[in-house]
Amino acid sequence: MSKAKELIKHLETLNIGDMYENDFFLTWDKTDDEIDAVFTVADALRDLRERNVSTKIFDSGLAVSNFRDNSTRTRFSFASACNLLGLEVQDLDEGKSQIAHGETVRETANMISFMADVIGIRDDMYIGKGHTYQKEVSESVRDGYNEGILEQKPTLVNLQCDIDHPTQSMADMLHIIHQFGGVENLKGKKVAMTWAYSPSYGKPLSVPQGVIGLFTRFGMDVVLAHPDGYDVMPEVEEVAKANAEKSGGCFSKTNDMAEAFKDADIVYPKSWASFKAMEKRTNLYGEGDFDGIKELEKELLKENAEHKDWECTEDMMKLTKDGKALYLHCLPADITGVSCKEGEVEASVFDRYRKELYKEASFKPYIIAAMIFLAKVKDPAKALEQLENNAKKRKEF
Repeated sequence: MSKAKELIKHLETLNIGDMYENDFFLTWDKTDDEIDAVFTVADALRDLRERNVSTKIFDSGLAVSNFRDNSTRTRFSFASACNLLGLEVQDLDEGKSQIAHGETVRETANMISFMADVIGIRDDMYIGKGHTYQKEVSESVRDGYNEGILEQKPTLVNLQCDIDHPTQSMADMLHIIHQFGGVENLKGKKVAMTWAYSPSYGKPLSVPQGVIGLFTRFGMDVVLAHPDGYDVMPEVEEVAKANAEKSGGCFSKTNDMAEAFKDADIVYPKSWASFKAMEKRTNLYGEGDFDGIKELEKELLKENAEHKDWECTEDMMKLTKDGKALYLHCLPADITGVSCKEGEVEASVFDRYRKELYKEASFKPYIIAAMIFLAKVKDPAKALEQLENNAKKRKEF
């Protein structure tokens, strides 16, 4: 029996009916079965593609990408995922649209959706804005479909917002599942989600928030570490606490990086701006105070520089379980002596884990494709079985 067929059998046991014709905003909005289904379909799609089996479920259709922040991995992962399923990708360049002339979100959402099956949005820089914007786009196209304007309701996929980065955290977790030989082996494993120094300003909170909001669902011992003042959103911490209690795991906080690394099985050193700083930045942006934003940036860069010792070094890695913890990063990392003078991680540590880091990133296109697949196919197990049985070659050798 092929790996895909085994995964299909498992998929049939999951209660995932609510995913059909639905969006993917936050991982903690989804049930355990629905999270399981994304991993299962991602692995099945990957298995099919690796065996040169076509996974196209569309013979036409549009996927619209709207990146309101810079991106490499997520942008290309979204394009790869959509192409994998048979959709053509079109970027929405807001600078070349009528949005600058006052076009409303409702109007834009409907105008780009006449033949769109998927809309992927990245909007992560302003607290209280990104998730809200994504919700407004979703509601607008839902209304357009209900009113008979649109022939289909496009599925919205959160490619990163101010609250969560679900495609990243789920790619990270699927990588971990494979590295540790199955989800059943994760209970009790210690994860250090730690802040690390960066010479740049204003990195979003959604990566650490996505990690603590997802990893705590697997019975793991998740430690959030950061210098005093670099807090994440308190409501996401509450999600992590509730998840840990339900899963039999643990969620804790520390202001000591070494404490977090001690006996850790997995480490995730990553820079981010503090919740209060990002909130202040949003307020200044709303007031049009761009001089105030520049001054805030200077303050925060100075504040960052007080914590250059928060670096993933060889000595820090020696504190981990047997000195061999799995090192994770969403990339690009600020590598000391390579991409910057002083940064998040020593070059020797990064180089030792480069192969695993690239493997970690390789899961993201399949995670995104699985999110789309589960939203657009009413019976995903049957659809995967048909792809397997038809075994249409993706390419001729």
